[in-house]
Amino acid sequence: MALNFNQYATEGNTFIKEYAKQMNLGTDTDKAGRIFIAIMHALRDMIPPEESLQLIAQLPMFIKGAYVHGWKLKKKKPKIKHMAGFIDLVRQYDGPAAVNDFEYSEEVAERYIDTTFIYLRKYISLGEMEDIRDALPKDLKSMIYSNLMF
Repeated sequence: MALNFNQYATEGNTFIKEYAKQMNLGTDTDKAGRIFIAIMHALRDMIPPEESLQLIAQLPMFIKGAYVHGWKLKKKKPKIKHMAGFIDLVRQYDGPAAVNDFEYSEEVAERYIDTTFIYLRKYISLGEMEDIRDALPKDLKSMIYSNLMF
């Protein structure tokens, strides 16, 4: 299998433009990219590495790269049990831009998280989404559960 980096770049640009539209960010692909990566990296911290490997097996190359960038396997998962803690983790991954990207609003952050998981259904099978949901703490399952049927 030959690697076609031009194709990956084109697909990645198309993805982030469509994602920005879904997020109601207009053409702000920089903000969309920061939000997407922050959400994916927070998810990566919450699920077991084995589940992450099953997830990335289904992702296109351009998303795989974003998902694994900077990944360090940790022996302990963060002790996050509720959506507020997950949102805080997402904001940590977004860094200083989180102030502008999430507008200090839990509602905005939850909407972005919901939209992200709905959008990912284009790439991830229902079974894998269920596996990811099952790996999450009880009070976080709803961020995926409510979006499984879309």
